Amino acid sequence: MGALGTGTREVDPDDEYDDGIDDPDDSQMHSSVAGSKLGDGIHENIGKEENVALERHMKTAGGRISDDGDAVNTNQKKASGTGDKKHGSKKKPKRKKPGSTCEMKFLNSTAQLVEPAKNEKFASFKLEYVEIEQKPAGSENWEPRFAGHQTLQEREESYVAHDQQLTCAFVKGPNGSSTGFDISEDDRNYMSKCRIAVSSCIFGNSDRLRTPFGKTITRLSKKTVCFAMFLDEVTLETLLSEGQKMDNMGFIGVWKIILIKNMPYNDMRRVGKIPKLLAHRLFPSSRFSIWLDSKLRLQTDPILILEYFLWRHGYEYAISNHYDRHCVWEEVAQNKKLNKFNHTIIDQQFEFYQADGLTRFNSSDPHKLLPSYVPEGSFIVREHTPMSNLFSCLWFNEVDRFTPRDQLSFAYTYLKLRRMNPKKSFRLNMFKDCERRSMAKLFHHRSEERHSSGQLTR
Repeated sequence: MGALGTGTREVDPDDEYDDGIDDPDDSQMHSSVAGSKLGDGIHENIGKEENVALERHMKTAGGRISDDGDAVNTNQKKASGTGDKKHGSKKKPKRKKPGSTCEMKFLNSTAQLVEPAKNEKFASFKLEYVEIEQKPAGSENWEPRFAGHQTLQEREESYVAHDQQLTCAFVKGPNGSSTGFDISEDDRNYMSKCRIAVSSCIFGNSDRLRTPFGKTITRLSKKTVCFAMFLDEVTLETLLSEGQKMDNMGFIGVWKIILIKNMPYNDMRRVGKIPKLLAHRLFPSSRFSIWLDSKLRLQTDPILILEYFLWRHGYEYAISNHYDRHCVWEEVAQNKKLNKFNHTIIDQQFEFYQADGLTRFNSSDPHKLLPSYVPEGSFIVREHTPMSNLFSCLWFNEVDRFTPRDQLSFAYTYLKLRRMNPKKSFRLNMFKDCERRSMAKLFHHRSEERHSSGQLTR
């Protein structure tokens, strides 16, 4: 979802996404998001081809969501350069990083927007999940694991998109004993009722709580979308001590606070992959979900995001490509250069993938399946279809088996899934990183705030 200060920003080796920090001036927040005023149709700049795609679900093909007439994305004028200018104003615009934002042709409002019917082009099969594992006979050192004990043969078979029982985290030990990521019954009940979920997490007190930009969230989304923030106890205590107030329903602003106890991993970055990659497991009744990293503040209406990235052209999964790196070879080198994780384990993972067919990204290949092999990763939009859910589980299992650096395993997981299922499509939309920047504002981690503040005062 501009760098603070004027000097060169020092890279934090613990930073998940080293792609620069947005300008702290919130007045610049909506410089490139489309939509200028309240409207009842499609923005006039959208072309005829896109109009046809939009009208498919602007009619009654699916259940109607709402006649909500809220104005959204009020900065189309800024994006297109046609906005009203203050009389006599000669204030110079703030300098922006090249390519940091781009125009996005969102709908003007959620009025008359309908949720699409089930897309018959999406692969159809049934997934069930391993719930409990028993201790194998003669295994004295065996211990239950949150991610289960998947053999290499089971891993290989899990890539086939067919009716199957899949190991996909949340695996309990003998007699249903907990293996971690414990959630209260009340919170589970809340999550079980969500149809559309927007979620994020803060573990280890790493970030501040970012409230979505209120002027762009329609009344419809406030009524129908679950905004779930996963926290551990130390983070919640810090937020409360800083004056964040939780109401008697467990909300801080629009965020429903979901308190997590008994972490299944010592590495909080790996724990964070659970809500990031496994929304379909946490929100079992949801059809759609949006994930945003805790460094991001949402500044676009969630339902319009779903329409733009999924519904308009029939996608089931959307994620942005990396702003700079596009080949896994480059990502491996960068991870080792910045000591993101143990080099030996990174090498083992990379060698395993190469042995199983992973090749370098070739941008000139006309038959390439993706525009990049490296995702930015902090913003994910998905419909919880069988193929989308399978991909999410497979990706999480790679993160559990090797390193929590999910950018290293994304392309391998996607390409292997496609290779193993040539007759079943997986409609993945890898969109431009400038579009992610237009939807969500990026901030410093807490540790970076202190470091940046020290630089500015020197």
